[in-house]
Amino acid sequence: WVLHLKNITVSLSGQYECSFVTYPYGTKAAKIQLIIKAEDEQYYMKEVQLNQTLEIPCFEDMASENVSNYPLKWLVSGNGRKEELVTKEPSCPAVYRNSSMLYGQKVHLGLNHTLQIFPTKITDDGRVFSCHVVYHPERVQKSSTTVRVFGK
Repeated sequence: WVLHLKNITVSLSGQYECSFVTYPYGTKAAKIQLIIKAEDEQYYMKEVQLNQTLEIPCFEDMASENVSNYPLKWLVSGNGRKEELVTKEPSCPAVYRNSSMLYGQKVHLGLNHTLQIFPTKITDDGRVFSCHVVYHPERVQKSSTTVRVFGK
C-alpha cells in the first residue's frame, strides 16, 4: 500500500497512519512521521589568498543546468548583517545590488552561477556567502560558504 502526495507543502508534515483489516488476524496498522523541510542547506569552507580571485560555486555537487531553470540569489553575511549581492531570474541577465559598500564593484556572476569576487580583502575573512535557489515558493535550497582569507 502506498500513499501518493502531490503539491507538497510544509502543512502536510505530521503523522500518517495506514490501517487495514485482515482476516482472521484483525486490524494491522503502521505509522510514519513525515517532516517536510522548506529549506535544504549545505555548508562549505573556502580558502583564498589575499588579493586573489575567489570563486564560489552555487552548489558543489549539482549540475548547473538544474540551477539555471530557477530564480537564484547570492547573499553575504557577517558582523551581524546580511546583504543581497546579485539575483538571477531564468532567461534574464543578472541584477547586481550595488548598495553594498564592500562588494559593490568587485562581485561578478560567472559561468554556472559561480560567484566571483576580486580582489579578496582581509575584510572578507569569516564572511558567509549564500546561494539560494527557489525551486518552488515552499522549496528553497541553500548553499553557504564560509571564506578564510590568508596573507602571503
